[in-house]
Amino acid sequence: MLNKNHKVKIENKIKSYKNAIPFPHLCIDNLFENDFLENVKKDISCLKEVEWWQYNNIFEKKKAYNNFQNMGTYLQSYFNFVNGPYFVKYLEKITSINKIISDPSLYGGGIHKIERNGKLDIHEDFNYHKLTGWKRKLNLITFLNKNWKEEYGGHTEFWDKNMKKCCVKTLPIFNRSIIFSTDLNSFHGHPEPLNCPEHMERISLATYYYIHSDTKNKDIDVKSTVYKKRPLDKTNASIEKMRLTRSKGRI
Repeated sequence: MLNKNHKVKIENKIKSYKNAIPFPHLCIDNLFENDFLENVKKDISCLKEVEWWQYNNIFEKKKAYNNFQNMGTYLQSYFNFVNGPYFVKYLEKITSINKIISDPSLYGGGIHKIERNGKLDIHEDFNYHKLTGWKRKLNLITFLNKNWKEEYGGHTEFWDKNMKKCCVKTLPIFNRSIIFSTDLNSFHGHPEPLNCPEHMERISLATYYYIHSDTKNKDIDVKSTVYKKRPLDKTNASIEKMRLTRSKGRI
């Protein structure tokens, strides 16, 4: 499943993750075997359209699927593996985060699909698992987009903590994975509407990781996804009200 060369120069990966700007992250091409991900993508094409979550509002236009039981064999194998002990230890070594907890329920994650003109505004992720109280620490995103061209857009953007500039733009090409921190100020998304052909979609696999945390502490600020305003984004009182409402729960 993993590319046989994934262990090469692990020390360099550790250093790259730690020193990355604007927040800790690591982009890895060909982390998994191509043939395996080809079969994962075939499994996705077999999922029933009616079972996908549909999100269509001013901040996001996308589809999501996290019903593990209805996924095909290769899809289940992927999520079992990235949530399993071997890969979790791999993440701990790269990130220096101890006692990482995986989430086989795929809460908020799973498969994300965005069609032409879709987008996902720059945002700060929800910070605690709603059901378990775990504190969110890390994301793994694996892209499944073959023959994806620069002009199609869909870049994952990482913004600085003051939301003044985009520091990193990553094209979502096939078998490219991004591991990144989800602490405060880890602002990311792909805010520009997709410009791909009608028959294409931006498909990614999203897995989230946590650590134990005492959510009974009254000082803990539990919040949902917080969408951020870029310097040139249009806004008004209605949009800002929606932004605040969304931070307290999905629209």
